[in-house]
Amino acid sequence: MRRLLVFGATVLTAALVTSSTATSTPPASHAPGGWVGTWAASPGAGVAGTENGYPNFSIRNVVHTSVGGTKARVRLSNTFGRARLTLGHVTIAVAQSGTSPAARPGTMRTVTFGGHRDVVVPAAAEVLSDPVDLVVPRDSDLLVTTYTPTPSGPVTYHAFTAQTSFFTRTGDFADQESGAAFTERTGVWHYVSGVDVLSTAPGSVAILGDSITDGVGSATGANNRWPDLLSDRLRGRLGVLNAGISGNRLLLDVPGSAFGRNALSRLADDVLSQGDVRTLIVLEGINDIQQDPHQTDPAMIISAYRQVIAQAKARGIRVIGGTLVPFKGWRVWDETLEATRQAVNDFIRHGHEFDAVIDFDRALRDPADPLRMLPAYDSGDHLHPNDAGYRAMADAVDLSLL
Repeated sequence: MRRLLVFGATVLTAALVTSSTATSTPPASHAPGGWVGTWAASPGAGVAGTENGYPNFSIRNVVHTSVGGTKARVRLSNTFGRARLTLGHVTIAVAQSGTSPAARPGTMRTVTFGGHRDVVVPAAAEVLSDPVDLVVPRDSDLLVTTYTPTPSGPVTYHAFTAQTSFFTRTGDFADQESGAAFTERTGVWHYVSGVDVLSTAPGSVAILGDSITDGVGSATGANNRWPDLLSDRLRGRLGVLNAGISGNRLLLDVPGSAFGRNALSRLADDVLSQGDVRTLIVLEGINDIQQDPHQTDPAMIISAYRQVIAQAKARGIRVIGGTLVPFKGWRVWDETLEATRQAVNDFIRHGHEFDAVIDFDRALRDPADPLRMLPAYDSGDHLHPNDAGYRAMADAVDLSLL
């Protein structure tokens, strides 16, 4: 059985981090009731070899909610397309389980755009659907299915998901409840970039990050990315939006990769325009240090943080800084790169420019060797945590900061 695409191990060159310490001003009060982001995935690139798109494909993306609601709407992306994308049929449903393409009976809904079932998405654009009546449970899986009747391309996607989704090449099965037609599997998300719900929650928390936020090193299908585990602690009180892309950097793009646009370039699309973001956690910088070309001047990374802070605060969003985790033992670690990490963490902790600080360095480091990750939290590569490490990260967040 042929896969839709093969995800390369090169994404494991990414990383990032956060946890809890200081606080300053409390979040602004906000009357509950409105559209809140329950799930997000940042587009990373166009799928290689898809200059013709996926004509006649139905793709059933499995996504995991953070907050529940009584209506839903979907964001779909042609960000990396160079031609217009026609979506001929889009549906949303509550999944029967997180491991199959079957929908829970009675929950399948066709999504419209300005009252029409189909929509044309220009190159480099996104679309937001009309609301549909659907009771969306918190901490649950949804199925967002797209049917693309005509050529387009390249196909916009998010490369690392720690989740299995499904597809068929044989026509429009977007509203098939049983999922029987979806006989092929993929480890990426295609087209879908967000789901909002009509909720009584007062807003959402967005996390700008890279592979640690993306969940590299966590178990597939378990929703053990640290943002999901944070959402479990919040129990639906706030939406949690994962804006992590494996390999992503603050300052540079990585041509020919699925590592996404640099964080400053994608900030407006992936965070500031998402569903009612009230707090932003910034968890980037380790890739600028450890990827080639290495950024060894901490002032450059700090300058990027300051710009993220300024742009978010201009939208009334609180900004929390996350310290960079230990990475001694990772294949490129050396004392020069470590000195840069220490200088960046010193700014995050003591620069007094973030509204609060989450100290994941402290939460994950080995007391016997503080430059390394605690072995019990290490996925094995000395950069990415395992499930226990992601749990420690989520547990380290002071919920009052959010």
